Amino acid sequence: MRGQAFQTMLRLLYPPRCTICGEPVESDFGLCGPCWRDTPLITGLCCETCGVPLPGEGSGQAEFCDDCLAIARPWSKGRAAVLYRDNGRKLVLALKHGDRHDIVRPAAHWMAGAARPLLSEDMTIAPIPLHWTRFLRRRFNQSALLAKAVAEHLNLLYCPDLLVRRRRTRVLDGLGRDGRHETLCGAIKAHSGRRHHLDGRVILLVDDVMTSGATLSAATEACFAAGARDVHVLVLARVAKDA
Repeated sequence: MRGQAFQTMLRLLYPPRCTICGEPVESDFGLCGPCWRDTPLITGLCCETCGVPLPGEGSGQAEFCDDCLAIARPWSKGRAAVLYRDNGRKLVLALKHGDRHDIVRPAAHWMAGAARPLLSEDMTIAPIPLHWTRFLRRRFNQSALLAKAVAEHLNLLYCPDLLVRRRRTRVLDGLGRDGRHETLCGAIKAHSGRRHHLDGRVILLVDDVMTSGATLSAATEACFAAGARDVHVLVLARVAKDA
């Protein structure tokens, strides 16, 4: 009874607020009605490889977007929770640059739902790594926060340092697809002490945003080089051409 009274008092003092706009909502880490409508969650038919939404209804077979038909992705399956626009973009930027760690909980819930078609029992979940110099400046890796929360949702093995950045790369903003892939070539490798989490296993790589897929490609290649059986990818937000 005392615990219930304490929780009631806390809710009176600190009522739940919308994760995006701060307006009152019914539950913690929720969204108000207007913000929910402006959050472009990806539902229905989507590309089997990158998760971008596709028009029409599914036929029961894997469907692919034009980019994934034209570009050979090294991973086999991928999903995204939201499009990188409107509130999807706001959430990513607030988490990445605004220290809004409260965003991790709802984001991981959406990502875990999107990841259901990717799951297998022998799966290890790992984040895209930051170079240590960027980690010191930012103080956290947003991809690691998301990956850990997704792993807890799905009750799967989580390895935060499965991969490492062997060199610092330039910011990718403004680079085209070829430039991004060239910049990241060989920049990511498997941690020498974590190969037992890779050998013969399926890896689910987690990142905050997918644009060209260059970072995820470099990480996927590092996983295969260390003995992974298969690699799937999961992101909070997917950049789409019509977004």
